[in-house]
Amino acid sequence: MTETVPGVLSVSGESQQRLPLIFDSPHSGTQYPPEFNHAADPALLRQAEDTHVADLWAGAMAHGAVLLEAHFPRSFVDANRAPDDIDPDAITGSYPAPLNPSVKSRLGIGLCWTRVPPAGGAMYARPLTAEEVADRVKRYHRPYQARLRGLLDDAHARWGAVWHINCHSMQQFASAMSTQDRGTERPDFVLGDRDGTACEAGLTEAVRLFLVARGYTVAVNDPYKGMELIRANGAPAQGRHSMQIEVNRKLYMNEITREPNAGYPTLKACFTALAAHLADHVETRLKRTAAE
Repeated sequence: MTETVPGVLSVSGESQQRLPLIFDSPHSGTQYPPEFNHAADPALLRQAEDTHVADLWAGAMAHGAVLLEAHFPRSFVDANRAPDDIDPDAITGSYPAPLNPSVKSRLGIGLCWTRVPPAGGAMYARPLTAEEVADRVKRYHRPYQARLRGLLDDAHARWGAVWHINCHSMQQFASAMSTQDRGTERPDFVLGDRDGTACEAGLTEAVRLFLVARGYTVAVNDPYKGMELIRANGAPAQGRHSMQIEVNRKLYMNEITREPNAGYPTLKACFTALAAHLADHVETRLKRTAAE
């Protein structure tokens, strides 16, 4: 069964859930709200999407997991950013809370993107207003973050622990809007656990070994350590384990047209198998805890 909030989010697999294993895809949304009013070339703007990522992970539900996905685009408002992560110089008017821009906002890819990939041209013909930003947070950003937290809290209350996989994709080469040097080639996967602070070490290693055994190149915390959804929800000492998985888009789609390539079925099958591997990992951890 799928619970859908039109234009905002959907939750799949909750009624069949049998494990405290939650996947979320905050950047795969392709429903562009009419109030976006950007001045960007739509084809370029789509390069901000983690297109197809939620579908790639859809097999996880067959293994007792739940999948949450955003339907709005990250360039409109980014569910994987803090609600204060915006450059005050990028908006007009008085924002209803203090602002704390990160390096992502300085690059134009904070709470509300102000630059267009890949070259970093201006997103808008005028500055955003504080009222617009606050409305996006209220109607899109906050509901997504709250729904994810609710899923995690419910699972933790039921099983005493919860495992959260934050799902993303990345460009094959770093763009002008990256923290890396432009043109830097990325590995097949980057796993992020905020330098081991967001989940048990065994979770990251289980995923790394699974992917390496299948011939993929895998980096850990370089260049992606995990952003707000990992920071806010990862607390391994409390039995809350969050990690981020970034997959290189070259493995499954044409980055310009956004169409799946010949590798799509292979990667989707890999992710379904990885979800099964993670389900086994979770079950093992739960049994071990019950026996202690």
